[in-house]
Amino acid sequence: MLEPEPEERREWWHFATVDITPLRRHRDFRLLFVGRLVSFFGSMITFVAVPYQVYQLSHSTLLVGLLGLVEAAALLVFAMLGGALADAADRRTMVLLSEAGLMVGSLVMAGNSLLEKPMLWLIFAVTLLWGSLDAMQRPSLDAMLPRLVDRDELTAAGALRMLSGTVGMIAGPALAGVLIAVVGLPITYLVDVTTFVVGLGCLAAMRATPPPVDAERPSLRRVAEGIRYARSRPELIGTYVVDIIAMLFGMPLALFPAIAQGLGGPRVLGLLYAAPALGSFLLFSTSGWTRHVHRHGMGVIVAASLWGAAIIGFGLAPSLGLALFFLALAGAADALSGVFRSVMWNLTIPDSLRGRLASIELLSYSIGPTLGNFEAGVVASLFSVRTSILSGGILTVAGCVLCAIALPAFRKYDERRWRAQQTV
Repeated sequence: MLEPEPEERREWWHFATVDITPLRRHRDFRLLFVGRLVSFFGSMITFVAVPYQVYQLSHSTLLVGLLGLVEAAALLVFAMLGGALADAADRRTMVLLSEAGLMVGSLVMAGNSLLEKPMLWLIFAVTLLWGSLDAMQRPSLDAMLPRLVDRDELTAAGALRMLSGTVGMIAGPALAGVLIAVVGLPITYLVDVTTFVVGLGCLAAMRATPPPVDAERPSLRRVAEGIRYARSRPELIGTYVVDIIAMLFGMPLALFPAIAQGLGGPRVLGLLYAAPALGSFLLFSTSGWTRHVHRHGMGVIVAASLWGAAIIGFGLAPSLGLALFFLALAGAADALSGVFRSVMWNLTIPDSLRGRLASIELLSYSIGPTLGNFEAGVVASLFSVRTSILSGGILTVAGCVLCAIALPAFRKYDERRWRAQQTV
């Protein structure tokens, strides 16, 4: 008979692997995981195709960056409404309807790309639509998670959701470069449309997730209530501020089409977009160790600083291989920050406020990248691509250090102390 595996070895094994317990135990979480995996994979194909098409039509890094500004405007207008609806309506239905609208946008993009002269304004209009629907969907999507798994499984479930996203972020951009080069933009957009069908099917098979029992109709008063709660929690404010700083200054994605132009075209473009996701995938694949970290605020600060340092390395990289390495390192740092932020949000926010707080979270992790892409495009157009990348990385590291100094409650946050306070 085989002897039991020593406790030390079992601990090390779990320490270095991803925890799949939520997938084994919860049917609806499995459906959401599969649906989002496939749907997001398609969205990441389009994520590469849109800036590529804009750059091919305009040859302007500024216009590519402007895509981010358009999306940011939509998020600003609709995010808080999406959060209020997430606390007042069935969250699964909200996700389902917005997913259908996103699929329609991809169909429009496919039709536009078939025209002899694709309309640039229509690309921006669909980008505005996508941003609006995303703002309506994400609060409900994020607020669903604590309903689908047990409380002690939130860290593992959050890591698994992010892992599914990174799979899409690796495979989607890599395939996008090949599809654009081999079959063209119309088919590339249609591939995205087919993935939405799978996502919609999985959402339809899930059970309803009705609003909390104390839910009220959406109103400005309810939105203000969520904002007041966020302001009363300095540790939450810290997660928002650090992430915005990192993404605002250290987000070079708008520059990838211009960088790829001199390195080999669409195939290299796909590699650039996929490299950060590969780093995230490697981090999430070994995310079991993250449950042993309890000072999540400091974890976010360290991870965001590492992101900025990796972006500096990317800007200084003399070869494609090193550039991809530093982008992968940046992706791993971003994933680590995401795990710790997700645990803080899901563990400490009451269910009755989760939708409205999810909308604030959406603004923090979406506005930063979208404005960051615009900032990167502006700096690159005024100075150079390398200057844009390096200055962004330096400002990111400096901003994280300032946040650590200015927000002591965030820096000192400890999950064990929070749990102890809740049981008193």
